[in-house]
Amino acid sequence: MTPEQMRDASLLELFSLEAEAQTQVLSAGLLALERNPAQGDQLEACMRAAHSLKGAARIVGIDAGVSVAHVMEDCLVAAQERRLLLRPEHIDALLQGTDLLMRIATPGDTQGEAAVPAFLVQMAMLLDPSAPALDAAGASAEPLPLAMPPEVPAMPVEPEPEVEPAPAPRSGKRTGEGGERVLRVTADRLNSLLDLSSKSLVETQRLKPYLASLQRLKRMHGQGMRALDGLKTQLEGSGQSAEVLDALAQTQRLLAETQQILQQQAADLDEFGWQASQRAQLLYDTALACRMRPFADVLTGQSRMVRDLGRSLGKQVRLLIEGEKTQVDRDVLEKLEAPLTHLLRNAVDHGIEQPERRLLAGKPGDGTLRLRASHQAGLLILELSDDGAGIDLERLRRSIVERALSPAETVAQMSEAELLTFLFLPGFSLRDQVTEVSGRGVGLDAVQHMVRELRGSIELTQVAGQGCCFHLEVPLTLSVVRSLVVEVGGEAYAFPLAHIERTLDVPAEAIVQIEGRQHFWHEDRHIGLVAASQLLNRPAAQDEADSLRVVVIREREQLYGVAVERLIGERVLVVMPLDPRLGKVQDISSGALLDDGSVVLIIDVEDLLRSVDKLLSTGRLERIDRGARAGRGVVRKRILVVDDSLTVRELQRKLLGTRGYDVAVAVDGMDGWNALRSEDFDLLITDIDMPRMDGIELVTLVRRDSRLQSLPVMVVSYKDREEDRRRGLDAGADYYLAKASFHDDALLDAVVELIGGAQG
Repeated sequence: MTPEQMRDASLLELFSLEAEAQTQVLSAGLLALERNPAQGDQLEACMRAAHSLKGAARIVGIDAGVSVAHVMEDCLVAAQERRLLLRPEHIDALLQGTDLLMRIATPGDTQGEAAVPAFLVQMAMLLDPSAPALDAAGASAEPLPLAMPPEVPAMPVEPEPEVEPAPAPRSGKRTGEGGERVLRVTADRLNSLLDLSSKSLVETQRLKPYLASLQRLKRMHGQGMRALDGLKTQLEGSGQSAEVLDALAQTQRLLAETQQILQQQAADLDEFGWQASQRAQLLYDTALACRMRPFADVLTGQSRMVRDLGRSLGKQVRLLIEGEKTQVDRDVLEKLEAPLTHLLRNAVDHGIEQPERRLLAGKPGDGTLRLRASHQAGLLILELSDDGAGIDLERLRRSIVERALSPAETVAQMSEAELLTFLFLPGFSLRDQVTEVSGRGVGLDAVQHMVRELRGSIELTQVAGQGCCFHLEVPLTLSVVRSLVVEVGGEAYAFPLAHIERTLDVPAEAIVQIEGRQHFWHEDRHIGLVAASQLLNRPAAQDEADSLRVVVIREREQLYGVAVERLIGERVLVVMPLDPRLGKVQDISSGALLDDGSVVLIIDVEDLLRSVDKLLSTGRLERIDRGARAGRGVVRKRILVVDDSLTVRELQRKLLGTRGYDVAVAVDGMDGWNALRSEDFDLLITDIDMPRMDGIELVTLVRRDSRLQSLPVMVVSYKDREEDRRRGLDAGADYYLAKASFHDDALLDAVVELIGGAQG
């Protein structure tokens, strides 16, 4: 490559970076001008961005870029001088030009320059409506009344396709917050850097015991010196020979020299250890900070997408964003982009009404979406709301019945929350016709799946006629977690602080029995109590202390107390995923290393809460006390009920419990699978549609397991279609009972048919 070619390549790269930055200014400014065309500051910012791009394109010799930026600048100057009022068609064209400039600046994109002639004609018509129209061949019959830069000749006009949106920013160097240069680094390298920095920090902690031993040796050396001084005093008074006294003096001199060396070495090691730990901590903190990015990084182009989609649907919609600087792990941001795009498109298409309908309802003609990001207890909280029409619940009921998802009688009795859950089912849509945006039944189910992959949750609420709100909670980072480390059964476990309400010492006499469950009273509330050793299958401690160390964890408004053996302290842990060959370990999410290099398991609090709820609701909770418990008496047949509906779970538990069966419950398929692997049951009763793992998947796993394949299985589901019945039975279920025909005798008769009476 010649020096001239190297120089040109460098300039082209600079132009590409310039275009990336300036087109972002143009996009944001033009969206603001669409709402208020007379904003002087935005007109000035857009004009300067176009002017800068024109100059940059001229320097690198890209004539097409000069032409596009020049005509955009003319339009914006005319608006500044009040010779032109920017209308939606002007904004459309200017945004189209913004995309075109980004394409022109993208190496290898030949479509950009090819679309320039048609764009110049379009802008000429907008700036001067009296300009001649194109002839049949697409060429102008007369010269265009468009001022072109003197050094760039007018380009021939040919019929061209519409300009495609500009591509997303490419990998490479960019400019970040504060004007810092940003480099793209692979995720694997960043993860390796964080892992190495974490291990480096752990290694520096190993110097502490060496330093402590050296300090102890120094103290012992000093004691030896003092003892020798005392011995010398005694010998001098007893008339010992000069030879003995000289040998003693020589020993004292040698010890004094070694003491000086020992003191210096101890001081040097102390200084080295402090410096090493400080640098390791700084390295770790810097590596950790590299993973965190502002939430705004996932919003690039979203405001433009909302605006353009709304325009294509005949709606005026704007996106208001709060919390753009909220720091989030880059892995979380990357995985949030797709679900957020789904939700935004869904809100524009389904949520916001046409302008005429909004005006009739007393609303502004323009629709508004609000996206708010914030931190809360170690979680990223996202709230996306719209001011649209909300969900037509009657239409939703009809759609559920028409799709044979549940009988009309059952649907009529469902609460609003239960009805809204159907919107998250695969293939479900309220649109009768398929369009480019909606009607395929793909959207909310995909969003829910992606959010759950982040170990997060999503909830939909709505107010008829006023709009919908999606509430998402996801971990702030998947790499590190601030945790409380505790000891259970002689091993270390970590509770993420995000889920901890407080820690308490609960006196033994404060523990009470209420309806067979252990509770304690705190701040005017009864809090259910369970032993961590029972949840984690660890041996119970033989501690005779007068009080219990309790970690209080929260699930929405419900508090649970988990008794542990010892509180080790708060730590920031670097998450280390478990070996995938282990599968899903009940109540455990991952592992980490403590300062001394020992391993700690990080609690999956969501799993743990389900386990706590199960123990508290089934009466199988072990008492937290010392000594042997009384015998269990007559052995009863055990049934596991798996259903994500609290009402259905409790109904079946009480119904079967009154007939003498020992009933355990699980809140979804994953919870049920964990229970089946750790306990013995005589019958499994499961729903089909459940989060994390549905009933079909659960039955399939049961039939593949050598220990469980002979376990009787009954499916109880809202779905009463032949194909659903066949799916359940084909998966291996022994009995299928529709909830529509559900009544006491039907369930009990089926249970007796499968496993007989309650006592074995």
